[in-house]
Amino acid sequence: MPIRPLLAAAVLLSATAAFAKPPQYLIVDHSTEAVMDKANAMATWKAQLDEKRVARIAKLYPVGKWGFVSQVEGGFTPDKVCVITARAMLVPRIVANRLVFKPEKSATTFGTVANATIDQCKALATDKLKEAITAVDSSLAKQ
Repeated sequence: MPIRPLLAAAVLLSATAAFAKPPQYLIVDHSTEAVMDKANAMATWKAQLDEKRVARIAKLYPVGKWGFVSQVEGGFTPDKVCVITARAMLVPRIVANRLVFKPEKSATTFGTVANATIDQCKALATDKLKEAITAVDSSLAKQ
């Protein structure tokens, strides 16, 4: 039995696995552009769901079968109060890049800031999205 070809194949497979890209969940953002742009939402998701968390979640909710949706809404009241609501959800995935709006887990957060500027309102939106993502992540960790 040829040992060298088998050993070479084993080394090649292990090297490929070591450098393989970690699994990536499909993330869809449906936020109001006035308070949260898509780039900021995706950066927030990426910061909150690091490789270690994704690997842990993927054991229970495989990447090919599940995805995440976020939605940040809000704006200013007539009294100049910034009001924000942020929602993060784990939803089933069907066919490549489509998600079904039937949340398995979800979290919604709310916040207000009186006499806020638009930048302060956007910062509040980012903070509330982080809280919602953390809440969904922690609910997945309990299983």
